[in-house]
Amino acid sequence: MSLKYKTLFLAAAGIFGLNSCGMFGGGGGGTGNVSEKTGWNYNDPENGGFEVVTDWQPEAGPGLVFIEGGTFIMGRVEQDVMYDWNATPRRVTVTSFYMDETEISNVDWREYVHWIKRVYSEYPNVVKNALPDTLVWRSPLGYNEPFVTDYFRHPAYNDYPVVGVNWLQANDYCSWRTDRVNEQLLVDKGIIEFDLAQKGADVFTTEAYLSGQYEARVKKLLPSLDPEKPEGRHVRFSDGILLPKYRLPTEAEWEFAASGLVGNTYDERMVERRIYPWNGHNVRNPDPKVRGQLMANFVRGRGDYMGLAGDLNDENAYPGPVKSYWPNDYGLYCMAGNVNEWVLDVYRPLTYEDFDEIRPFRGNVFKTPYDKDGNYAKKDSLLGRIPYREITEEEAAGRHNYNKAYYINYKDGDVASTLDFRDGATIKEKNSDRMYYQGDAQMKNAGMTTLINDHVRVYKGGSWKDRAYWLSPGARRFLDEKRSTNDLGFRCAMEAVGAQSARKRGERVGAR
Repeated sequence: MSLKYKTLFLAAAGIFGLNSCGMFGGGGGGTGNVSEKTGWNYNDPENGGFEVVTDWQPEAGPGLVFIEGGTFIMGRVEQDVMYDWNATPRRVTVTSFYMDETEISNVDWREYVHWIKRVYSEYPNVVKNALPDTLVWRSPLGYNEPFVTDYFRHPAYNDYPVVGVNWLQANDYCSWRTDRVNEQLLVDKGIIEFDLAQKGADVFTTEAYLSGQYEARVKKLLPSLDPEKPEGRHVRFSDGILLPKYRLPTEAEWEFAASGLVGNTYDERMVERRIYPWNGHNVRNPDPKVRGQLMANFVRGRGDYMGLAGDLNDENAYPGPVKSYWPNDYGLYCMAGNVNEWVLDVYRPLTYEDFDEIRPFRGNVFKTPYDKDGNYAKKDSLLGRIPYREITEEEAAGRHNYNKAYYINYKDGDVASTLDFRDGATIKEKNSDRMYYQGDAQMKNAGMTTLINDHVRVYKGGSWKDRAYWLSPGARRFLDEKRSTNDLGFRCAMEAVGAQSARKRGERVGAR
């Protein structure tokens, strides 16, 4: 190795540490710093400088708990008293992931709004779109006006779950949180400068940085081992420094995590399938030390939101603090009651009959950040984000696993699932026979047949104003993605990349 490249290699080691911070070094597949298939050296400028991180260790993002995945029976556990027939039990597998320990709180959302106001002060619509709808507290026959002004803003409610947030806003928060966490990781490693003056298109976003379109506050480059680019390079996703995206959990992930069945397994045997996130058919704690106390925040009976004075049964008339009651066996709080929670899926009654057996999900719309000429998209001039577009049928041609972009209504509401698929019929005629048809876009309410469409999302968990029936993880309801209520919040999730076993990852499995 030449002196010049030895110097670069040692500089990289000094920044990150060869064996402690997951950059260069270690072995290729456990056989040393050499490719098992070609015999070429990894991380060697004289062999082309192919950089491989071989000592990466899992790292959870702030606020997340590791959820070891596995197989479980998803769907209804108790009697279907609503006769919805929308949660037929079916065995599926969920891979391991991370999930927030608690629901997103008012102080979490105020931090988000504060950042938006500071960075996008010149764009009032951006700020307005980030605000929760505090008017969800109003009721024609109830005096909730104090909550309109107090619940989101007063410090007494800092640790209470944010409500009045729709599904689209929740996703925006997940994207923002991804960027802020990754920004801080790069600041901590001295790669970029911390700067409160960032504005508009100069705002740090993970994708803009990875695509080489963020230069505003880059402090230093990583030493490059590529002999063709000795001047250095940006951090790559393959370096293992940046975290995957925060996102909403899928319905299957949320239900799996809420059930907490890891506490009821012995080897490969399950002791008990739970109705609620805890054992038994009762909603009270059986532990002798706290016997009789309610396990969640819900409505015990007609007009009973918190019990008698002097002995309040759940202690919260409205939402309570996000760390109320007892965590389930994964260490997650309020997976039943308090507030319902948005999940990623589009709602369909027959979802359980249609979806995949592993990582089930309805809501796919396949997109790409590349333009029609194959160039990586330029970041948005206002928000600094990389725009995505739906793939075309031409781009999907020849693929066996998908042939279009839009799969939200696949097998359950698309043209192919219509009862009348007549030869020679126009698309409009075929659409008129569609399941969940909502009429011609040009004719208001024409042909309206159902509240179910491609923009309604699933929410789960039960809330402070629900009966115990809705506390079961298998129960499911839906709401338009642009609507919000005073009993609906959310929490974030993240992929657990790599090994799925907690033992191999060095992770602790919940509260066990």
